[in-house]
Amino acid sequence: MRIRRRLILRRFAGAGAVFCTVLANLHPRVARARQSDDAQRRPPLIILDPGHGGADPGATGVAGTLEKHITLTSALVLKGALEAHGRYRVELTRARDQYVAREKRVEIARDLGADLFLSMHADRLADPAVRGASVYTLARQASDAETEALAERENGLAPGPDGRMRAMPPEVSGILASLAARRNRAASTRMAHQLVLDLERRLPVLPTPERHANFTVLHAAGIPSVLIEMGFLSNPADEAALNDPAHRQVIARAMTRAVDSWFALPPEGATG
Repeated sequence: MRIRRRLILRRFAGAGAVFCTVLANLHPRVARARQSDDAQRRPPLIILDPGHGGADPGATGVAGTLEKHITLTSALVLKGALEAHGRYRVELTRARDQYVAREKRVEIARDLGADLFLSMHADRLADPAVRGASVYTLARQASDAETEALAERENGLAPGPDGRMRAMPPEVSGILASLAARRNRAASTRMAHQLVLDLERRLPVLPTPERHANFTVLHAAGIPSVLIEMGFLSNPADEAALNDPAHRQVIARAMTRAVDSWFALPPEGATG
């Protein structure tokens, strides 16, 4: 009897995968539980969105630098920094010089089930003296006229007769309401605040670096989403810095520290 029992156990040990598969098939709850455990063990997915691309060059610097090249190069450096320690999975909305519609960028983040969406830009302003990084979150109304004009350009919208953006479509209002209900805007704001804390330690930032406006690319409901202006190509010093590989490494390290800190924070409303 003991010999037979050892033989049975040995056979099961050699066919453990098959035995577990049979159990999972017989008991769907087991399969679902395993899938849930696997999902919980997977590293968070971060979507990096290099602004513009292809036929859409974005801003042009005073020395001719194209925003689309700066954003892609910077995103690739950041991707490497984020993946270096194996804590995150990272995907890009574009990995080469190609046009991707703003709405498609949002769809990519949703379809992949992103945990965080970071859109990277290097725009230009009317005043060439203004330089420094800044961080933006989604809101119905812009925090200031400069940010509203920036959102209009990024969204590809022409100002209306009164100089303001066209009326917000009903579906956008619904998205904003949903974000508020799911505390998504609060999570985005915490990410923006953390980014500013880490960026300003090593880099120049705007006097009021945390801003908000109705950016189309931040309409990913349920996904904390932030737009980062790494600097402004209208400023010669910012343009030169953004073309410097060492400076891009500084940006990547600062943003990686911010992401690490943000993921370490307890969810909004959680109690210890």
